Amino acid sequence: MIKMVDFLVRTDEYSHEEFAERWQGEHAAIAKDLPGLRKYTTSVPTNPNAVEYDGVLELYFDDMTALNQAFESEVGQKVQADAAEFIDLEAGPTLVVDETVQLDETHD
Repeated sequence: MIKMVDFLVRTDEYSHEEFAERWQGEHAAIAKDLPGLRKYTTSVPTNPNAVEYDGVLELYFDDMTALNQAFESEVGQKVQADAAEFIDLEAGPTLVVDETVQLDETHD
């Protein structure tokens, strides 16, 4: 499983609360339709004033081909254009990792 992890920083026009509402609402409604997407999580800090990022995004795909095809698709282009309206796309790092789960007690 390939996971893309983005550490997100909002644009100056948005407060942290406005960013979180847009990201986890309107934007998530578009992003969840990325082709090949297996899992999609958004996380916001419990104390946003104490950290440099406004959110952490995790997108899971079967492989790099699926990830690349997702962002090359029409939905992927729409997702990226929408994100550019409220996320400073150059501010936070993006990691693409091959995830190894060591423990997962969230599923029985």
